[in-house]
This record gives sequence, structure tokens and C-alpha cells, in this order.
Amino acid sequence: MAISRLVSRFSQLILMFWVIGLTNANLKLGFYQETCPGAEDIVAKTTFQIVSRSPTLAASLSRLHNHDCFVRGTLLRIKFLCFLLQISAQYHAFIPLWKLDRIEYTFNDERKKGCDGSVLLDSTKTNKAEKESLANLSLRGFHVIDTVKAAVEKKCPGVVSCADILALVARDAVATIHGPYWEVPTGRRDGRVSISSEVIPNVPAPFFDINKLKSLFSAKGLSVKDLVVLSGAHTIGVSHCSSFSSRLFNFTGKGDTDPTLDPTYLLQLKQKCKPGDANTLVEMDSGSFKNFDEDYYNLVSKRRGLFQSDASLLDDTQTKAYVNFQANSHGYSFSKDFAASVVKMGKIEVLTGNEGEIRKHCSFIN
Repeated sequence: MAISRLVSRFSQLILMFWVIGLTNANLKLGFYQETCPGAEDIVAKTTFQIVSRSPTLAASLSRLHNHDCFVRGTLLRIKFLCFLLQISAQYHAFIPLWKLDRIEYTFNDERKKGCDGSVLLDSTKTNKAEKESLANLSLRGFHVIDTVKAAVEKKCPGVVSCADILALVARDAVATIHGPYWEVPTGRRDGRVSISSEVIPNVPAPFFDINKLKSLFSAKGLSVKDLVVLSGAHTIGVSHCSSFSSRLFNFTGKGDTDPTLDPTYLLQLKQKCKPGDANTLVEMDSGSFKNFDEDYYNLVSKRRGLFQSDASLLDDTQTKAYVNFQANSHGYSFSKDFAASVVKMGKIEVLTGNEGEIRKHCSFIN
């Protein structure tokens, strides 16, 4: 009994410290200042050259960074170690701590994923990578990351991770279209594992309601405010009709429409998207999809959010208050808030120190 109580208490402490560590990684500003001076300048210059010619890539690269950070295996990692501890207590078998650490470290090296560049990896003959998940088939911008990586490699071979390059490129792409600019803490290492089946359970879906969104963001160590702020990324970019068509033609499975949609907006969408249309692209922020501004919140407040997840922001007191505040104040704090939330997201369960590797090419491991 005493051993069981000790194990239970130890398990609780493990959970507490790891959950605290989800978004408090060992990253710092200017990580490459000595090992690769000018690396961030190279990233910024190369990104600007590409995105200034094709501004719609800003939304794609921001989304790429988001999808990279949200896919990870933290909860499984925690449960695995706690399971080992419980088995040890149940059968009164003493497992030396150094062995537990070794077992957990090995498991972690294979499963731990957050902002680790795993979304950039190609599939192999024996594994379907994250790129091939249904939720990721519309991701774009991989060629931008490859181009930036190649430019950095010319100056400092094997020094700057793909995970850091993705985080920096997302920032610089948004800044190129006159969106907010934020300082990016660096020092991430690249993961070696990318599994397609891990994407859908971890990435926010356009059909999620507010409760699912809050639960998912909380599991990543992000707050309700982070949720409503990061949703503001929908101020730029486009989406396929298939991501929201159920709201137009079959919302509850009875051939009906989503009653929360503004009727005029509903008719506009039905003119663009026909039943079964999976190819047509629609602006997420109608009339302002190339500009990073607060107009997204204006539309959501008027029940003109494109996705069900956008509309759901009006179903929670805190998120609704934020939507209305930004809509009524012309985005008074949106840029500052967005910068803070992206930095926080960029720290989710990263690999640092000797974990992972520094890939030579972002699409495959060394």
C-alpha cells in the first residue's frame, strides 16, 4: 500500500511538471548568434523575395507552422511512464530510476512531437507521413521552407533546424504582407518521426464546436484567449468548399443549413459552392483575405465566419467578448495578442539540446 501511494504521488508530480513544460521549452532569442551569425537575416530576406511575389503564401506558411506545432504525443508519453510505475507497484517489482528514464527517453524520442518540423517530412515505403493526412492534403509552402533551408545551409551547414526555419518563415511571411512582427525564440531540434494518423486527433478542425476547440487547445497548454486570438489567422487565406459545405447543405444530416449563418452570406456561399464541390476556393475573410487585419472579427460578429469553428466563437462568453472587442475597436490589440499567442504556440513540446537532430534536408531525416 505504501509503495502504491508513493507511486501515485510520483505519477501526479510527473504529470504536473510535464504539463507545465508543454509551452515552457528551453528556447531563447538569438540562439544562432554565435554558431550561425546572420541566419535569421538570410531567412527573412529569402522569405520576403518569395512571399512578396506570391502574397497568398503567407497564409499557407502560417498554417504550416500551426499544423506542425499541434501534432505531438505528450499525453501518450505521460501515460506510458505512469503505466510503468503502476505496473512496478502492482507486482512489487523495483525498476531502477535510471532504467525508467532510459525507457521513457527512448519512447519519447520516437513519439514526442510538437514544433519539430515533422510536418515537413516525406512519407517512406513503410510509413505515411503527416503530409498525407486528409487534414494536411491542402497544405502549401513546403518549397519555400526547402528554399530557405538551402540558403541557410550554404552559410552554416548542419546548424539551423528545419523546425526553427519554419517558425521564422511563418513570422517573416506574415510580416511581408504587413502583418504583425514578433521575436521568435529559437533552439528547436528536428524530429525523426512523422505519422499520418496522429494529425486528425490533434489538429483543430473547421467543423469543431467551441467545447472541442477549448479542450484541444487546453491539451496543448494554450488558453481560451490563445484560441480566439489564433483563430484570427483566418483573416488571410482561402479554403476549399468541402471544409464548410455541410453548413450550406446538410448541417444536421437532414438536408438543412446552419441556422447561425447570416442569410445573405449563406446565399453568397451557395452561389460559389455546389453540393459535392471539393475544388472551388473561397476567401476565409471575404473582401480582405490578402490583408492581415481585424476584419475577421467583424465578419464573425456579424455571423459571417466561414467555418463552424469560427461561428462557435460566439458560443462562449470569453471568446465572444474578444471577438466583439476587436470588431468594435478596429483590432486595438489584435496584432500584439497574435504575436504573443504564436510565440506561445511555437514552444509546444519542442525538442532541444541533444534531442532529435538537425536535418540537412527538411523533407527527410539524416
